[in-house]
Amino acid sequence: MPLIRSRPFLKWAGGKFKLLDRLTPHLQGNRLIEPFVGAGAVFLNLPFDRYLVGDINSDLINLFECLKKEKKDFIEYCRGFCIAENNNREQYIEFRNEFNSGIAGKKRAAIFIYLNRHGFNGLCRYNKSGGFNVPFGQYSKTYFPEKEMHHFITHAKKTKFICGDFVSLMQKAKKGDVVYCDPPYVPLSLSSSFTSYATGGFNHAQQTKLALKAKELAVKGIKVIISNHDNEITQELYDGAKIESFAVQRYISRDGDNRVPVKELLAIFE
Repeated sequence: MPLIRSRPFLKWAGGKFKLLDRLTPHLQGNRLIEPFVGAGAVFLNLPFDRYLVGDINSDLINLFECLKKEKKDFIEYCRGFCIAENNNREQYIEFRNEFNSGIAGKKRAAIFIYLNRHGFNGLCRYNKSGGFNVPFGQYSKTYFPEKEMHHFITHAKKTKFICGDFVSLMQKAKKGDVVYCDPPYVPLSLSSSFTSYATGGFNHAQQTKLALKAKELAVKGIKVIISNHDNEITQELYDGAKIESFAVQRYISRDGDNRVPVKELLAIFE
């Protein structure tokens, strides 16, 4: 029977749901470690005994912990925010302001889902002051991902969530683990400036540190796979790794009418 995949309950730019068939043969072991988990498309669809997943985004990990702990009760709590009456710009701005006021815990997690489902293109973006600044998405109707949240609960039983950087998670890797890294991508070309890229919190020095850490784990017998653009920058960064290159389709305009093929790669360190 064909394997049935489950999409994550969050919308997420750069998610790897469409690359699962390509990734699966490389991700085999007792425990999967994901230092850049994002919405979780990979760990939610691969059968491991255990999972260690993390992200530098504290809002993301807070949400995952709330759903893991409170299960169905949390789903029903979130549903109260994602009702049709709240699908308007005024309510969106009100919830976004409340989110940025510093609320914490369960309510912050629920509003995070609301913002994700109602914001423009499901983006997760913060300004330099740490405020969530994605504009209203203007959708005529939004989808509440109850089924996907239940699927998450099932997987979360075997999963430990950590809010931290990639180094802290990769240092926990042991023989028998496999590490999958999906960092913020490098610029498409050497002529691109790293300025805007670096403001996202992951610059060229950190890309280099990630590559070195992958090589360090490979020497210890721990397999590491990294996704990224395929260009001069990454070919140099991942020198010595096995490179699997392929093309993906990307939107290059806001309305999604124009798509172009972009080269990506998997760098396999083992």
